[in-house]
Amino acid sequence: MLGAAPETRGSIAAVVEAYRAHGLFRRWPIEYIATHGDGSRSERFLTAVRALRRFGELLVSERRVAVHVHTGPAGSFWRDLPYLLAAIAARRPLLVQLHGAGFERFYDRCDTAARALIRYVLERAATVIVATDSRRSWVRSICRNANAVAVPNPVARIEVVPAPGERNMILFLGKLRQSKGIFDLLQAVAAVRATIPGVRLVCAGDGERIAVARHAERLGIADAVKFTGWVGPSGKRALFENAAMLALPSYDEALPMSLLEAMSAGVPVVTSPVGGIQEVVVDGVSGFLVAPGDTQTLERLLRRVLEDRVLAARVGAAGRESVRLRYSPERAVPRLETLYASVGMPRLAQVPQAQPELKKAA
Repeated sequence: MLGAAPETRGSIAAVVEAYRAHGLFRRWPIEYIATHGDGSRSERFLTAVRALRRFGELLVSERRVAVHVHTGPAGSFWRDLPYLLAAIAARRPLLVQLHGAGFERFYDRCDTAARALIRYVLERAATVIVATDSRRSWVRSICRNANAVAVPNPVARIEVVPAPGERNMILFLGKLRQSKGIFDLLQAVAAVRATIPGVRLVCAGDGERIAVARHAERLGIADAVKFTGWVGPSGKRALFENAAMLALPSYDEALPMSLLEAMSAGVPVVTSPVGGIQEVVVDGVSGFLVAPGDTQTLERLLRRVLEDRVLAARVGAAGRESVRLRYSPERAVPRLETLYASVGMPRLAQVPQAQPELKKAA
């Protein structure tokens, strides 16, 4: 299995860690090779060199080996292309797992030769693994012969104890950039604060922090906007315990892990019906949907969740149940294991295991 280093920020590392936490690496003979990670340029270079060397050794020495590559659009795909082509050339079963938003747009922007190369890889993979039905349909639309299979990303139930008292904190969890709708959210929060003065916005994530801070200052809400930077699992739990909602009015998404994690924690979500989000969020039932760029509706929904606590609790509970039914590790991981068996991977002897959950930090 090839993908991001464990400490790397992003969906690939989060999904792989979920696989590891729920016993996949104990039940199957998997060697994980980190192909990239965070850090300095020299550190990233050394990671790539070590990955290429180890991958080459395994490809030459192991006759019976399957290759499972986690990749994404744009630079991620081109970085992983040598591994993909080597596995195809060596006639090893290849599983390509697509992550992240924008793969469709990335493909559309490529020239004819690049598109042909992308299709070549997807058509020759034993399986193309995607997280949503909409992306599976897209893969099949450009590669009629591709074996595209939807395998939900595993999301453990996150147990939180809501903080006592009024919760007026709106949480944004993701990259700070325009495509995530952060500037629209700032505008909506500024309007809400006109009648609900205690409302505040917490932005958890990295990205265009200076631009976001300056926009908040222009709107007169700089004192109500806090930046935490990227947060890990314990930090997320603390944020979920204090959040009235998660707001993610994105213009483009696949199916963000942060959204699923918030729903798993029972936090009501206000988001956009883009990518795979509309497959998990039913408007007014398991969350609230707003068209990208519709700041007036966004403002109205933020206000509604803040003022109607009974509705917020009901929608939060429905969202948690929706994630449990489709994205719990007990349901998601076996679907990947079925694909492993289909390419001839031998399962290891059964070992006792606990199914961990993310619990409240002490």
